Amino acid sequence: LDIILLTILIKLLTAPLTHKSFASMKQMQKLQPQMERIKEKFKDDKEKLNKEIMELYRRNKVNPLGGCLPMLLQFPVFIGLYNALLTPIELRHAPFMWIKDLSRPDWESLPITVGDWTMGIPILTLLMGASMFVQQWMTPSAGDPNQRRMMYLMPIIFTAMFIIFPSGLVIYWLVNNILSILQQYLINRWEG
Repeated sequence: LDIILLTILIKLLTAPLTHKSFASMKQMQKLQPQMERIKEKFKDDKEKLNKEIMELYRRNKVNPLGGCLPMLLQFPVFIGLYNALLTPIELRHAPFMWIKDLSRPDWESLPITVGDWTMGIPILTLLMGASMFVQQWMTPSAGDPNQRRMMYLMPIIFTAMFIIFPSGLVIYWLVNNILSILQQYLINRWEG
């Protein structure tokens, strides 16, 4: 419960930045047609292309890195929580719902033995991956098809990575994703 409360507190503190991030992504999406025209016009002159795109951003008051700031601010918390769940003896064997130990991967709490193999069902990790897919689906997409494909690969990559992470960390990321989905839904509804 402390991890969930910490996640909510961090989300409340970063809410204004996240709102700016979503607004920046929406503006970037609106600029895609103009960016495509610029790319077509200056496809042989990379320097002029970059200059024109930067000018387009400046004229429209768009920060291309504005969407990254909330994510970057979360990484120190993520790393701190990772270390907190991995090293202190007080957090070992701390249960939550069906999870027996928040410092261990969640699949270890639901083991399945097939022959000599012991596996488990990573329910939290799969929920986290699903929440990332929903979040990507709700986020304004980039115009570049390669970027779009990469953004839809991220939930798969993160899900694979998080299978070995402590389940307390997966809880943090899952709750953060759910709160982000809720925030994105509210922003989309208010700003239509």
